[in-house]
Amino acid sequence: MSLAETAAAAAADPEEGARARARRIEAWARWTLPVAVLVLVILGWHLFVTLNRIPHYILPGPVRVAEVIVADWPVLWDGMLVTAKIALYALALAVLGGGGLAVLFSLSRWTEMSFFPYAVILQVTPVVAIAPLIKIAVDDAFTSALVCAWIVAFFPILSNTTMGLKSADHNLRDLYRIYGATRWQRLRYLELPSALPYFLTGLRIGGGLSLIGAVVAEFVIGTAGTGLGLASMIQEASYRLNIPRMFAALALIALLGVAIFMALTLLSHLLLRRWHESAVRREA
Repeated sequence: MSLAETAAAAAADPEEGARARARRIEAWARWTLPVAVLVLVILGWHLFVTLNRIPHYILPGPVRVAEVIVADWPVLWDGMLVTAKIALYALALAVLGGGGLAVLFSLSRWTEMSFFPYAVILQVTPVVAIAPLIKIAVDDAFTSALVCAWIVAFFPILSNTTMGLKSADHNLRDLYRIYGATRWQRLRYLELPSALPYFLTGLRIGGGLSLIGAVVAEFVIGTAGTGLGLASMIQEASYRLNIPRMFAALALIALLGVAIFMALTLLSHLLLRRWHESAVRREA
């Protein structure tokens, strides 16, 4: 429907016009309200530091942190690339391992009963406790951090995808059996589409956890001077009492996490918007 047709419909139906205005206001507020809150927080931070004359080596202000980001950008950029690589590689491996194992679980109940408890054990064991053992087994610091991040991101994708594969409508399962569909046909045409929303939810969770796992692994494995990413820079800056650089690296980690979440949210929206209830309602 064109803009002219929409305007004509709104003019003809006052209730529809009110709903259209409410949608426009909501779309506008979805972006402006978080930005306004961020601006207020930064302004409050700046005023608190300025009015109390807090030294930058104790609590740097936002202006000081921005100056450090600009001045140290080449170093911070290299560190952010390393952290991003660890997180994204770990997420990709978690998708392959968790999604593939979930499909295998759906095909074989015996396989699920044999291996799922060990996946739970791997999930509930703190990665901080596992990281030194991985460091001993794997000499390369980047690979060690990658394994730690993968462990953290693996289980949400496995558990959500497994739940989604089991959530296919049982009446449709019976219908497929009545018409003689093979196990692979049921998987492809029924169970995988049913599991997609669950998988995408696990993917968004795993995306954030992969970054957390990368940062934790860098703290435990990547001690200062090993050439790892932003967390290693935070650790090194703490040794040198370079507090502004610590805040700058922390800000970039937060921005990286937001970017990963937004990208995965956009992917979920693009895949679900035309057919799934959760996405269709938001567009109604």
